[in-house]
Amino acid sequence: MDYTVRVVGRVARGCNGRKTDHPTRRKSGCVGVRGYASAVQREHEYELAVEWQGNRGTGTSGYRDFDRTHEVRAVGKPVLLGSADPAFRGDTDRWNPEELLVAALSQCHMLWYLHLASSAGVVVTSYLDRPTGTMVMDERGGGGAFRSVTLRPEIMVTEQSMVTKAEELHGDIGPKCFIARSVNFPVHHTPVVRVG
Repeated sequence: MDYTVRVVGRVARGCNGRKTDHPTRRKSGCVGVRGYASAVQREHEYELAVEWQGNRGTGTSGYRDFDRTHEVRAVGKPVLLGSADPAFRGDTDRWNPEELLVAALSQCHMLWYLHLASSAGVVVTSYLDRPTGTMVMDERGGGGAFRSVTLRPEIMVTEQSMVTKAEELHGDIGPKCFIARSVNFPVHHTPVVRVG
């Protein structure tokens, strides 16, 4: 199964136009989503800080003269240690942007899946995904793009009667996942559902 959606997702403010970290009650201009107790804001905004820490003393005086290490920070959250892909002189011990993109697609799919499962009466007791992404460099050198991402969720449900529906729910996520809607490459999924 796979889906490709070429729609740019919206990004977020509260129903009153002010920034907010919390759901608001239903107000004019808010969008309600079936199954949600509260209205969902029409627009959401995400703020963070990305700070480069790889200056060895001479800045970017040469391609090999600086590190790609950096930190991603947001208020009230653990610091995320970042770098480039090791193929581009990055640090293998830190997250790179390509990994984070694959992770974001996997997270978004999982969170929508759990929501849809709860609404459909499918009781999920465990969920493990091992996603992979393929990026291809262009022939001009320096640039590249993701060709695809494949999600491989392994899901446990409580009853055999839930298996068929549990498998079908993955096909409902493509038009809903905010991250998948924002990329221009296919996101495939090959789920495995077990009873336990």
